[in-house]
Amino acid sequence: MTLQQTSTRTPLLRDRLDPQRWADVVRVPASSPLRTAIARAVIHRALSRLPLRVTFGERVLGRGGPLLEVHDPEAFTARLARDGLIGFGESYQAGEWDAPDLPGALTVMAEQLTTLVPPALQRLRRLWEARQPAGARTEAAARGNIGAHYDLSNELFRLFLDDSLTYSSAVFTQLPARWEQLEQAQHVKIDRLLDLAGVGPGSRVLEVGTGWGELCVRAARRGATVLSLTLSQEQHDLAVDRVRAAGFADAVEIRMQDYRRLDPTRDGRFDAVVSVEMIEAVGVEYWPGYFQALDTMLAPGGRVALQAITMPHDRLLATRRTYTWIHKYIFPGGMLPSNEAIDEATRAHTSLRVTLTEGFGAHYAETLRLWRERFTAHAAEVAGLGFDEAFRRMWTLYLAYSEAGFRAGYLDVRQILLTREATA
Repeated sequence: MTLQQTSTRTPLLRDRLDPQRWADVVRVPASSPLRTAIARAVIHRALSRLPLRVTFGERVLGRGGPLLEVHDPEAFTARLARDGLIGFGESYQAGEWDAPDLPGALTVMAEQLTTLVPPALQRLRRLWEARQPAGARTEAAARGNIGAHYDLSNELFRLFLDDSLTYSSAVFTQLPARWEQLEQAQHVKIDRLLDLAGVGPGSRVLEVGTGWGELCVRAARRGATVLSLTLSQEQHDLAVDRVRAAGFADAVEIRMQDYRRLDPTRDGRFDAVVSVEMIEAVGVEYWPGYFQALDTMLAPGGRVALQAITMPHDRLLATRRTYTWIHKYIFPGGMLPSNEAIDEATRAHTSLRVTLTEGFGAHYAETLRLWRERFTAHAAEVAGLGFDEAFRRMWTLYLAYSEAGFRAGYLDVRQILLTREATA
């Protein structure tokens, strides 16, 4: 018998979901008694030591703090025993646990991430943790990976992004931020990158990762010409419309093309190369090729300006092959770099060098909070677009999980200037 058949609890969200669309959310996995017992002991130990208040069946765990309510302890334990953090996320999608202050509870966990599991068990992690599927980051897979996230629906993104349709960290003039400040803060972020890259009248600009076209428009307003690459059909079509509506169709070309297909003989070289939160989708093994492509396309004296989400180098080394809930449901094939990884890849494979780098992780936490609050406020409209409750919980968890990473300092976001070393 399954846990679902033996449970006497009030039916949970998982009982109302489409079992074909959400097979691994609906199905509570089986696990060996030994693994389940170990998982239960680890979960109780971890939760008891955290500054949380956790209702776990008849027990109350934790040292006080944000509330985490586990509605189905048996299913929650079985999922973590079998699938670790993937199971943790699927348990939330299934409605088996909740937190009134979701980013607050997740921030507590993020702050203690490296100590939640005893060191002895951490060393055994590679024996049971899921690994990245073979070929998950190849050029052939890249189009599908991008489409899985960015081609969901332009209307979905319109519901929680500001009017600039900018889906990356803003830079605010003050914190905490208000929704009314977000569009201007996105323009500040874009203008800082364009300044970093030295974009002005007559500049030839290459953008790797178009988004919905706001950076193209602001570069063209400076008198630049822009070639922008994307693999998202939805983003491409809307960005073309937005560029045309802004009156810059003659100055901006938006192309459905992988950066690996750039050719300096055909496309020329560029005074400025700009890429905003694109490296995260490239994959560890392709970072050298990514930077080589930027190097190849950069004209003498040119500059590369990146915005990148980063993680600590030791965590990158520990998790670079791991398959996570974020990979499974949000960003297939993604991987965050570290500052050291960027420096090593550019030094080993290109003539580019990191000249300047500046972090502003607290601004991303605020950006994500504003997006999450807007998404939640528009839940009815999201449902009207055909996205069910499991999707809405998935997206809410993704935004809150990311916000928590920045609030805990586990994640950072940086603007990075790359230039070539001067030659004699």
